[in-house]
Amino acid sequence: MAWLVDKRILAGGVAMLAVGIALSALFSSSMPAGQSGMTEEEALELLIAQQELQDYSILSGILIAVGFMLVLISFGAIKRRKKGSKIQ
Repeated sequence: MAWLVDKRILAGGVAMLAVGIALSALFSSSMPAGQSGMTEEEALELLIAQQELQDYSILSGILIAVGFMLVLISFGAIKRRKKGSKIQ
C-alpha cells in the first residue's frame, strides 16, 4: 500500500514538533525559584521571570500544535484521482 503524503509539509511539521518539544522540555526544567528573605523588588523580578517563562512555554505549545496540524494536513494534501476521470 502506497502512502500518499506531501513530504515537504510532513518534514516541516515534524521539524516544528521536534523544536517545540525540545523548547518545552527546556523551559519546564529551568523555572526560577524564590528564596526566603527576598525583598519586594526581588520578588517582583522573580514573578516577572516566572511569567515570561510561562509565556514561552505557551508559545512552544502553540509550535507543537501547528507542527502536529501540518503532519495531519500532509496526509490529506495529495488527492487521489479516479481512473478514467478527467479534470475539466
